[in-house]
Amino acid sequence: MKQFLLIAFCATSMVAVQQPAEAAQIKRACLASDRSAATRDRCSCIQRVANQALTRSDQKTVAKWFTDPHQAQELKMSQTARDDALWDRYQNFGQMAQAICN
Repeated sequence: MKQFLLIAFCATSMVAVQQPAEAAQIKRACLASDRSAATRDRCSCIQRVANQALTRSDQKTVAKWFTDPHQAQELKMSQTARDDALWDRYQNFGQMAQAICN
């Protein structure tokens, strides 16, 4: 059992380390925003939460919302199941980031 837990821990650690630099889209968008609360530490924390709560595709979409929040509103108002699912993941991400990164 201990060996299984160690292997599982190592496997998850390796997956987290192997994320390419392009995966930091949320962090870059956060840092580029004109928000005074967008510190390097906070944006890094938000990126870590995004890595847990959002797919890479989700992150690419959400990163665009930092410069064009109207895109988020359009997705929210959309009636497709796919957009509804992304909006649910985004809300979950936002709640997690607020709880963890403040």
